Amino acid sequence: MPVLKPPEKPRSVVLPPREAMHAGTADVLVVGGGPAGLGAALAAAEAGADVILVERYGFLGGNATVALVMPLMSFHNEKKQAMEGDSTRLLPTDHGQGEPVVAGVVSRLLERLTEHGGAIPPSVETGYTVPFDPEIFKLVALDMLDEAGVRLLLHSFASTVLPLQDGRRVVFESKSGPVVIDAQVVVDCTGDGDIAAAAGARYEMGRREDHLTQPMTLMFRVVDFMQPEFAAYVREHPDQWRGVHGLWDLVKDATEHGELVLPREDMLFFATPHPHEVSVNSTRVTRAFGTSVWDLTRAEHVARRQMEQIDRFLRNHVPGFEASYIAQSGVQIGVRESRRILGDYQLTGHDILAACHFPDAIAHGAYPVDIHNPRGSGTTLRRVPRGSMYDIPLRCLLPRDTDRILVAGRCISGTHVAHSSYRVMPIAMATGQAAGVCAALAVRMDRSPREVPAALVQRELVQQGAYVREGIREEVGSSL
Repeated sequence: MPVLKPPEKPRSVVLPPREAMHAGTADVLVVGGGPAGLGAALAAAEAGADVILVERYGFLGGNATVALVMPLMSFHNEKKQAMEGDSTRLLPTDHGQGEPVVAGVVSRLLERLTEHGGAIPPSVETGYTVPFDPEIFKLVALDMLDEAGVRLLLHSFASTVLPLQDGRRVVFESKSGPVVIDAQVVVDCTGDGDIAAAAGARYEMGRREDHLTQPMTLMFRVVDFMQPEFAAYVREHPDQWRGVHGLWDLVKDATEHGELVLPREDMLFFATPHPHEVSVNSTRVTRAFGTSVWDLTRAEHVARRQMEQIDRFLRNHVPGFEASYIAQSGVQIGVRESRRILGDYQLTGHDILAACHFPDAIAHGAYPVDIHNPRGSGTTLRRVPRGSMYDIPLRCLLPRDTDRILVAGRCISGTHVAHSSYRVMPIAMATGQAAGVCAALAVRMDRSPREVPAALVQRELVQQGAYVREGIREEVGSSL
């Protein structure tokens, strides 16, 4: 394999001292422009803070656009069990009717995407997922930040964080050389917890028994797909397709003939807003850590070879794909799990599956525990009790033994099992909105984020239209 491997005997070298350009100062600095970062930046600005958002790529959206993670998964509690629907629509048939448990920035984003023809609103027909167009997502995200007055820096990768007397200084690597930005509070929306870890926060990686993380996936968009032909095949072979995944016999045959070499037993793809397109989620790279440049290099190499196999398999063996081709692959492989920063509270799998409530709840979820086997084939799904949701406490956003830093998105404090539920993008955006609110309030009150009362964060979230469960909403509503 022509990839650079880590040295057998690592050695360190000393680099010369250097100077950096001071690029600016803000009340709140948000690092990462994905769903969590968008939620954080927009919420902090709405709460009155001066906000800078820095993104490593040349566009916004994070995994939604960089890694083409499509669609947005369900953020509704399942009050009515789903009856198996039309398996040919290529959207989940097992998500029942329910109410949204995420709102606020998510709702505004979906409204704007839909207005621009870039999303299909969640409904029974979509399995309560949200098929979206990643290019329109990029534009809508840019529009929303512009309107909120958030200052933006792209093409800048955070490398170091330094303490200041009344805040933090973050160093970014760029084409202009190193630049630094100072802020009273930093919100880490990197997905990998890069800022919190650099500041000395403790973290966990993977599951406790072997420290393996969920596998990585390179997603890609296939066009010139003919849905009627595929639907006819599914109707003739009803045991070979289940909502969004299947083709077990075709995959098994292709594997036995050496055409597919994949650590999974089926194909998984989703419809998009465009009738002749599908989003393919079928590559899988195991035993790779998202914080290792060596593993990321190997994963990209392996996944693109897998994508080549899948493309050929679909065209040669699956009705409806005869004239199809890959129009776009992710800018980088999608990372499901890396660092989980240890916070003042660590959310557990029990908290998820028992639909636990907390007095300092600032976000909610109802998505299942969804663990792609870290060793290879298979996926574990365990649902939240019907009609229920779980709380995410503010304490999960506060890294232990650090100050002036909040985390949001998939790197918040939780176990491997809990993470498999809250990692999805709507929930990431909700924790981002809460982190942005807490950061802005900390600046306004001249306190550290840990000293901001949860009730004040909850009250501001209610004012911003975020979903806060009924008991808490009543308590904070009485004080408005």
